[in-house]
Amino acid sequence: MERAAAIKAAEAACASAAELLAAVKGGTDFEELTGLVDDDPLRREADGWLDTLALTTRINAQVAAVMVHAAAGYAATAQALASPVMSDGAHEMAVVAEVACVLTVGERTAGALLAESQALTADLPLTLSALQDGTISWQHARVMVDETTNLDPTGAQALEAHFLDPEAPNPARGCPAGELIASRFRQKARTWRERHHPVSIEKRHLKSVADRRLEYRPDRDGMAWLSAYLPADQAAGIWNRTTAAARALQGPDEDRTMTQLRADAAATWLLGGSEDSVAAGVPVPRAQVLVTVPIMSLLGATDEPAVLDGFGPIPITMARRLIAEGAESFHRVLIDPRDGAPLEIGRTSYRVTKAQRQWLRMRDGKCPFPGCSNHSLDNEADHLLAWAHGGTTGISNLSQPCPRHHRLRHTGGWTPGPATKDHPPGWISPTGRHYATEEPDWEPPQLPSPPPPKSWITETALLGLLGGTVYGAASGMVDWYWLETSGRTYK
Repeated sequence: MERAAAIKAAEAACASAAELLAAVKGGTDFEELTGLVDDDPLRREADGWLDTLALTTRINAQVAAVMVHAAAGYAATAQALASPVMSDGAHEMAVVAEVACVLTVGERTAGALLAESQALTADLPLTLSALQDGTISWQHARVMVDETTNLDPTGAQALEAHFLDPEAPNPARGCPAGELIASRFRQKARTWRERHHPVSIEKRHLKSVADRRLEYRPDRDGMAWLSAYLPADQAAGIWNRTTAAARALQGPDEDRTMTQLRADAAATWLLGGSEDSVAAGVPVPRAQVLVTVPIMSLLGATDEPAVLDGFGPIPITMARRLIAEGAESFHRVLIDPRDGAPLEIGRTSYRVTKAQRQWLRMRDGKCPFPGCSNHSLDNEADHLLAWAHGGTTGISNLSQPCPRHHRLRHTGGWTPGPATKDHPPGWISPTGRHYATEEPDWEPPQLPSPPPPKSWITETALLGLLGGTVYGAASGMVDWYWLETSGRTYK
């Protein structure tokens, strides 16, 4: 009886969707739909279309939740109906084939749906509830399933609560998970998972290094894919070097895109060409990479991972190696031990200092426009309140949009919102809608337990570890490790 009611409800939903489509195609009274009264009919119509798009996103999520329940329900029922003489493997193949035929998809897709549906209904109640409410999309739910794979139940619940439970002990900062595009949500979820995984990242990294490989896959139109699975520092170095080479080649007489230039540079180097041969004599600048290293981990007191800009957590042994080798392109950033945020360095002149630019990269993590993943070093420092209008050159009045979104701000009617020393700015569209930006999930550094005995580290020794000068001052540090700038002593 319940199944018959569910089918009738689904048929009614299909009819409602058809009515909605007919209304939208035939011309909707957006004033009635939105309840807005506006003297500008075109503005009202634009708002109505956007509201309709937002509504369809929620509907899609709720339909996906129905699909999850249906897939998991069918799998459970088929298990109960299975013949005792059929092997588990044969039964699973039969179930996958049935779902694939019903949905008109490949068996690989159907198998993934069944596995994801089982995980959501059995292990991820907060994710399934958010999907049913339409506050996250099906893509977000799949990311959550993927990132909780191989975690124990406690770890999976903690990851889920961090992003979906506002009452969690340590909820995610910035805009809600459902307001991030799925790829950016995956980046944040993966970063949190790496930090809190019950197995040390050192052990997992050592195991994964053995799986490094180069893959080749022919494609159509005389093309092929070449990809490499490498340690993060090597992969990031290759990516940043090719990006720097591509940036150097851009100009009024260069008709290749950034993507094409990166590919051409990598192909030239791999086939034995030099940097100069990539650009016919144009020098290639060295790439820069930011790595944040917790000082206690650097000193060997904890095994907390470091963070590689544009990638996420990396084993502390990798960070120590980068520092020991004296990589000139790596910058060391002092962070506040209370919350893990970089310490502010500011000034009041118009010119933005190199230190401020590096700090902005640490605060924002990328271009702050919603959904943008540009980590490029040529992101442009921009005054939120123009200098000519009284704006200062402090961190709270600065942003670092990529060139595309910097142009959008000045030519497309988009306006960045306010920022603080810890929070990048959101954005306001020409229609007046407010869109929150992503924020890095800074966390306080891990402290050794029990604390080490009180001891002094000379300035020379500490600066030797950091590889340069320490800027600024830190306050609120624990009593056994603090920085006193007046006496230039480190305890």
